[in-house]
Amino acid sequence: MEVSTHSTKETKRLAEQIAKGLKPGDVLALYGELGSGKTTFTNFLVKALGIFDRVFSPTFVIARKYGGKINHIDLYRLTTKKEVLDTGFEELLTDRDSINIIEWPELVEDLLPAHTIKIKFEEIGENSRKIYVQNLH
Repeated sequence: MEVSTHSTKETKRLAEQIAKGLKPGDVLALYGELGSGKTTFTNFLVKALGIFDRVFSPTFVIARKYGGKINHIDLYRLTTKKEVLDTGFEELLTDRDSINIIEWPELVEDLLPAHTIKIKFEEIGENSRKIYVQNLH
């Protein structure tokens, strides 16, 4: 699926639509350059799932947990698969009671489940994005 959004309101609607089909154990891999909307999308998705914790980019702490149900993982600062594995990434990934949202998943693509929902953000203007969604159930 390919969606063009031209405001944060439209991105929020997409996040709400995707949230309706999510269940514990699902993994979402978010791709895109800095500032392309990954964390903003995550914020909308978390709220659409009924969790009103404040969503911060976990770039410096690697992972945050929201509402006891969502693991938000950011691998931006890591440069090797060993560094990722040393963070306990595999334990988070196998947490069947939580939804896992992974920003910058390129280093660990081979570890992601086959059914991972992949979402790519492409900035096409100040408030406009092309968002590509694969494996949505």
